[in-house]
Amino acid sequence: MGINLKFYSEDWERIGRDWAAWWAGEIDRPMVMIETYDLMLSAGPEAYSEEFFLGRPVAELLDHYQAKLEGNRYRGDAWPKFVPYFGPGLVAAFLGSRVRPMPNERTVWFEAAERVGIEDLHFEYDPGNVWWKRVQDITRGAVERWGDRVSVGHTDLGGVLDILASFRTMQNLLCDLIESPEEVMRLSGEITRLWLRYYDELHAIIQGAGRGTANWGAIWSPGRTYMHQCDFAYGISPRMFENFVAPDLDACFKRMDHAFYHLDGKGQIPHVDILLAMENLRGIQWIAGAGQPLTEEWMPLLKRIRDGGKLCQVYVTQGGARKIARELGGKGFAFYVILWPPMSDTEVEDFLKEMATEY
Repeated sequence: MGINLKFYSEDWERIGRDWAAWWAGEIDRPMVMIETYDLMLSAGPEAYSEEFFLGRPVAELLDHYQAKLEGNRYRGDAWPKFVPYFGPGLVAAFLGSRVRPMPNERTVWFEAAERVGIEDLHFEYDPGNVWWKRVQDITRGAVERWGDRVSVGHTDLGGVLDILASFRTMQNLLCDLIESPEEVMRLSGEITRLWLRYYDELHAIIQGAGRGTANWGAIWSPGRTYMHQCDFAYGISPRMFENFVAPDLDACFKRMDHAFYHLDGKGQIPHVDILLAMENLRGIQWIAGAGQPLTEEWMPLLKRIRDGGKLCQVYVTQGGARKIARELGGKGFAFYVILWPPMSDTEVEDFLKEMATEY
């Protein structure tokens, strides 16, 4: 089945040229992405059920998302992408955790099928794991169906300690850092090696489309990229971050052309200096979190990221994008713009011209 997109080869040439220039620091304006709707956020509760994840034929599942792709409009530096999204930290499922879809909350939880002591935990590659096979089948099916019309992204693999916490629980893992640090490091190493294998095997499928690399975050790369994370780090000290998180992050960063880190919430801010010092990290995504001030109200943090030599991706309204660009300059930022208040097509075009010429 073909796909009817108002996005053509010349648009892909522009995407490739401008994003490559952004990574290289050769473009002075911000990257500005505007879409009619966000594919993941628009998924209804039916998309967060085990029947939807595992029971539907791949072709039927892709039909579901193709309708969304065709109904979307990609403005500025946005591009058509599809990410097989099964919830944050799916590597836990690949390693045998129980998967708990939460349709009403539109998310998925992962937890150990049985609780064992940390010294008894071991992780191995299982080519027959039903979730791993499903993700490969969907990724391969998307590439075969849409070819070079759509950028097919990596599923949300998750952060190393977030994955480990799925087996240990958050509270137990916090205790493990103090009581069993060697075991945490052993298991983190096992997970990191497997994480990279999963990434590589999915990348071998994805690169066949020839449309670069994408993921759940709002960045595109002509090479290898990923939005790395460690949400568990919200509750630990910088010293623990440096000892238990940074080494595995760096091992992953080194395998990427354009590594990004998902800085999720103010509890992660104490780790920023460590991240800024990591040579193989190219950029930081800042998410303030529910109930926190809007993105543009964190100007000192955004300036610190840019002054530290890292690129920065954020989700903002058009007013927020203007404020950041006006105060810090647009270079090095990637704005995913949530249109609020709504704008007409003419107003969107005027806004894109303003971002390209005035900041």
